[in-house]
Amino acid sequence: MLMTTRMARWASLLGVSSLALAVTACGDSGPAALLTLDGNAPLVVGHRGAPGYLPEETLEAYTLAIEQGADVIEPDLVSTKDGVLIARHDPNLDYSTNVGTKAEFASRKKTITVDGETQTGWFASDFTLAEIKTLGGIMTTDSTRPQQYNGLYKVITFQEIVDLAITKSKEKGRTIAVYPETKNPTYHRDLGLPLEDKLIAIINATGWNSKTAPIYVQSFEPSSLKYLRSKGLNTRLIQLIDADDYDLKTGKLTYAAPYDRPYDWFKSGDKRLFSDMVTVAGLTEIKTYADGIGPWKPYIVPVKWELNAAGAAIDKNGDGATNLMDAVSQTPTTLVADAHKLGLLVHPYTFRNEKKRLTFDMAGDPTNEYLQFFRIGVDGMFSDFPDTAVAAKAKYLKETGR
Repeated sequence: MLMTTRMARWASLLGVSSLALAVTACGDSGPAALLTLDGNAPLVVGHRGAPGYLPEETLEAYTLAIEQGADVIEPDLVSTKDGVLIARHDPNLDYSTNVGTKAEFASRKKTITVDGETQTGWFASDFTLAEIKTLGGIMTTDSTRPQQYNGLYKVITFQEIVDLAITKSKEKGRTIAVYPETKNPTYHRDLGLPLEDKLIAIINATGWNSKTAPIYVQSFEPSSLKYLRSKGLNTRLIQLIDADDYDLKTGKLTYAAPYDRPYDWFKSGDKRLFSDMVTVAGLTEIKTYADGIGPWKPYIVPVKWELNAAGAAIDKNGDGATNLMDAVSQTPTTLVADAHKLGLLVHPYTFRNEKKRLTFDMAGDPTNEYLQFFRIGVDGMFSDFPDTAVAAKAKYLKETGR
């Protein structure tokens, strides 16, 4: 049944997909086809657990993400001095733990270079697992998030996360997948603490070394994914794609080290940028070693300020400042369609609830942003607030007739 021009206009005005209105109009025509690669519902990935509520990458944060309905839980992997894979977003423990309050570790504070960036702090590779287990996680990313849990929950290993997913899958009667990232793999390799072989060993021991297993492995560095594949890892591999920042005047992304290119490209002298990965040629190259991409979300929906006659940004929300909250979503790129044509999954990151992270056209409601991306056909998305993402997903599936 064809939609009328009037219905199409309604769809545009209401922010509802034409596909959803077509289902409603046809009544008994059945659910509309989803635009994901496999036609299944998109995944909600608990990014570092549920860090909108609890300190990231702790057992408690991952458990909360599962309770909130996340399909997948995502840890970043770094190595301890004794070669154990733990869940931390950064090798620098000062960013996400209370290590700075521990007098017994004061002498280990130092300044080093990580992926070309000078950092001062305490680094996981200088601590045994037993020592790291004395540390508590703290809230990161946003100071407006709950701070009362800081230091209460311990750093955990990748094995503990795998065990949690298996236990909770049985308890909940649904599959909960795991989505580890090899974090700073070149840095770890240079330290003599490579991540990949230990990751493969845990995956093999769990019986998850297949495309259908409940695990995805991601990295920003192509060489890490290529090494994993060369060593017999058959799980789905995802190439992450970053950038430095928004240029809200032009609607384009900016590229500055260390967020301009994968660090292994930098070390090898490869001058290409992350932006080269989202071209058809770049995606075709990724397809030779990976099963999907994890792009920063403005690669899919660019955002831009509206400018006045003088070329200055318009303060659309009237708060006296111009920032992301005054920007407006632009026409989506063809990235999702281009990737799907090559058989690549698309899992953008990171979705957050804070109003300061939402563009003006989202009207302060993160659900609108989730719906925007679901309607484009992404296969999943990383969220700091899994409960909001799960609710938005249910709303999206309902509008498609499910």
